[in-house]
Amino acid sequence: MDDLFLAQAENISKLEQWRDVCLNCRRCPLREGAHGVVFGEGNPHAKIIFIGEGPGAEEDKLGRPFVGKAGKLLDRILGAAGWNREVVYIANIVKCRPIGNRNPLQEEIEFCYPLLEKQIELIDPAIMVTLGAVATKVFLGPKILITKERGKWHKIGSRMLMPTFHPAALLRDPHKNLPVWEDIQQAMKMYGKM
Repeated sequence: MDDLFLAQAENISKLEQWRDVCLNCRRCPLREGAHGVVFGEGNPHAKIIFIGEGPGAEEDKLGRPFVGKAGKLLDRILGAAGWNREVVYIANIVKCRPIGNRNPLQEEIEFCYPLLEKQIELIDPAIMVTLGAVATKVFLGPKILITKERGKWHKIGSRMLMPTFHPAALLRDPHKNLPVWEDIQQAMKMYGKM
């Protein structure tokens, strides 16, 4: 993090304050090609956070995470688990839309990850669910395969992390629906213990 952001991050203790700082971020080229910063949304004290890779066109337009087709599917998954956007928190690895909905580049992730890291610190969830390979690799390493790691718990500091497939992958391949539901059921059990 550059000095300005680092100094601001140290003095911020509320998610809303951090949101205001992040909405003005112009640290990487992604911001130039986006309508705006998609910070995230949900319960600022959620016990569980869902983390995707980055906003798509619809998210960029509306300034909200997961509102396109994949987002509608995520809402249905959350509903089946007994959750909604007021209970959980939803965010992304990068906060600005990569042009053409491509995966974010490593350099872009490195610019944006400290913003998410502070966001997670302020929310302080007990459980993190990474949605897809990009988000999972950020937390577990570049050689991790989502097909092998989904459904397995990982301890990240004081938090438990569960990787699963991205909702967009389910739209392309309905065979992934059952594995994702199995992962969500595990997250529900862990959530019930918190």
